[in-house]
Amino acid sequence: MSNVLIGVTGSIAAYKTCELIRMYKKEGHDVKVVISESGLLFVGEKTFETLTNNPVYCDMFQKRAETKHISLADWADIFVIAPISANTISKIANGIADNLLTSTACAYLGKNKPFFIAPAMNEGMWKNPFIEENITKLINYNVKIIPPVTGDLACGYKGVGKMESVENIFLSTVKKKDKKIVVTSGGTREYIDPVRFISNASSGRMGNAVADCAYNLGYEVVLITTNDVQKPYKTIIVGTALEMFEKVKEEFSNADYLIMASAVSDFRVKNYSKSKISKKDINNDTYTIELNLNPDILKNISQIKKDNQKVIGFSLSTENTLETGIEKLKTKGCDYIIANDAKTALCSDNNEVWVINSNDDVTKIEYASKVEVARKILEIVL
Repeated sequence: MSNVLIGVTGSIAAYKTCELIRMYKKEGHDVKVVISESGLLFVGEKTFETLTNNPVYCDMFQKRAETKHISLADWADIFVIAPISANTISKIANGIADNLLTSTACAYLGKNKPFFIAPAMNEGMWKNPFIEENITKLINYNVKIIPPVTGDLACGYKGVGKMESVENIFLSTVKKKDKKIVVTSGGTREYIDPVRFISNASSGRMGNAVADCAYNLGYEVVLITTNDVQKPYKTIIVGTALEMFEKVKEEFSNADYLIMASAVSDFRVKNYSKSKISKKDINNDTYTIELNLNPDILKNISQIKKDNQKVIGFSLSTENTLETGIEKLKTKGCDYIIANDAKTALCSDNNEVWVINSNDDVTKIEYASKVEVARKILEIVL
């Protein structure tokens, strides 16, 4: 069993950490708590001492033999800060070590051990560009983010910022899955010449959110994307539909799930020009581009998948969203289709989808952040 160090910061969600501790203890893990002074305003030291059967650590200069932030970082096999405030996120991301919790985090980050944070804050704070930048910094240093969900917030608002359920935090941190998931994201580019291409308005956010959530849930994840992104898991950058097809076949050969969230171009340019097309080469103010049909990645993979593999596709339409998704499920032969509307999905941080299985059972996921939609999709298809 593992040594689990739990960090607690000043948030009303701190009371939920008590149940999280019980879960770790029930599984036989040794648990210690390091808490900020503001965290103690929400849950008392005695409560955490009783639940963990260990001292609670708060004072940077407690009268103990060892240097606490170093010894705690050495002792822990897993570090989970739940809840973590916007203030503490920013401090850790910028190397500020002004209390025992942030000092421990600073020492722990250099040890290449599992580090998880579960934010809790107002929606405006969560979407603050400086907080987003600091979250990205932490991800780049292999800190796993367990994103907040949509719900009623303590400030009276309803929105994204509520700490993820303790059940999912627990599963994300110690219950690792021996499964591989391949996710695709982004719009492919079909080049006309070296500088011009045909593409679409897909941002890749939905697929990236699915990959991030799967990774945070403990799955082995491979993201095949058209966007230049940095992730703490294997990421393969592709450009065209043909390149994506080859990489999907390669990675899915030993995977359990394929989730095709990318917007793959149906066509590619027939006569690609190796040099930039010049205006002087165009007659009568008209230039004609001939197109060839691209391979249908979703349909092809669905036809060759093994019995123990699952293929999940996405259907994007501008009208009759649900009906189009049901029809696409039949023609593609995959296990699930996620149907969404272009007006809702494209160039947005939010989405609303219908999850359709091979029995034509339909589950609607109401309009929410793409992170929360991704989490609910995974709950259904996995």
